[in-house]
Amino acid sequence: MSVVFSLVYVAVIVVTLVGMWKAFEKAGQPGWAGIVPIYNIYVLTLMAKKPTWWVIVILLVPCANIYFLILLFIEIAKLFGKDTGFGVGLALLGPVFWPILGFGDAKYSGEQVVVTMPKIPGPPPAN
Repeated sequence: MSVVFSLVYVAVIVVTLVGMWKAFEKAGQPGWAGIVPIYNIYVLTLMAKKPTWWVIVILLVPCANIYFLILLFIEIAKLFGKDTGFGVGLALLGPVFWPILGFGDAKYSGEQVVVTMPKIPGPPPAN
């Protein structure tokens, strides 16, 4: 029984992650950004055009983080042409709503935000 439960659990996680990956790609972001903890919240705030201090609130402020996260997901849902209820669903029932968003026909209507990684300077050229 526990093997079956474990397989179902892993399948739900994989489908959710792939749904997030596809949704991020629809928004013009790299898919891997959707499955990297903390960084995905940062990219979501950029996609939703929210200030970056929201990331700090979502990660570090108890109780307020739930409120801000729901607001963030509502804005993401609206940018994909969905309603407020869908945004609340993204926040509370992610394993159901992320695959719907990623595999469905929803189109991202916001600006394509380009997230760039900082360049690390290399060694000076040899003479």
